[in-house]
Amino acid sequence: ANLNGFALGMANLIASYEGEKTGVVADLAFGPRGIDAVGGDNDIFINQLYAYWNASEKLTLTLGNFNTFLGYEVISPVDNFHYSTSYLFSYGPFSHTGLKADYSLSEKQSVMLAIMNPTDFTEMNDVDLYTYGLQYGYGDTYLNLLYGKQSIDASPTLQIDLTGSYELGKTTGLGINASYNETPSTGGFYGVALYPSKTIKDQFAVGLRSEIFHELDAGGPAYGAGTTTLDFTLTGAYETDELRLILECRLDQSSAPQFNAMTTDQLASILIAAVYQF
Repeated sequence: ANLNGFALGMANLIASYEGEKTGVVADLAFGPRGIDAVGGDNDIFINQLYAYWNASEKLTLTLGNFNTFLGYEVISPVDNFHYSTSYLFSYGPFSHTGLKADYSLSEKQSVMLAIMNPTDFTEMNDVDLYTYGLQYGYGDTYLNLLYGKQSIDASPTLQIDLTGSYELGKTTGLGINASYNETPSTGGFYGVALYPSKTIKDQFAVGLRSEIFHELDAGGPAYGAGTTTLDFTLTGAYETDELRLILECRLDQSSAPQFNAMTTDQLASILIAAVYQF
């Protein structure tokens, strides 16, 4: 929620077909939340549109537009515990268009290689540049690498990202995301976010996102070069089979005045959200 009062989020319409060895996913999205994440001026946009081929029991090839493999959070609120998003998600890549190959090394280990358009170049590649992706997974931990020029007049961007999701008990979980992003002479960021959560009852859970986000001295994508921002988000969620009600309290603390017309270094917010999936 960007402003006070009531606000719309987003809706996804997903059509998919899964054959014996091939399949396709068409994911359309509507609403301001999705537009803020993906960009563009249209009321309807493509969140994902890809086809895949299970070439063998271990190898899957995917061609098209797909959400990024970096990070802990995703665009759709259905798959996030918190409704608002982290700084690491907000300034990391959202989607990629290209070809990726996923290979299962063993029951616990996997590797992925990708060649893609520059980040968020969804519909075309008119700059004739390509970005390369690599992922190594072990259990529920993934080490991700992204490298390539994102524009003609910029140096190649390097991003190293670590993501993990762990069960610490029957009712307790922990997520982690650490990322470093740099384009030489232009800037970038690094940060860490922790996501502990606990199920209190069968339908009620609480979770905390604790995040530190630092923008490099050469430049930063959020508030400016050399700025450090903390994000503490406490969320309670009540969930039925299809409806999830979210109560979220968030505090942002910046190293310099950034909020309320650049007059304060703190911003507190409370929101209630409804997420429906069927």
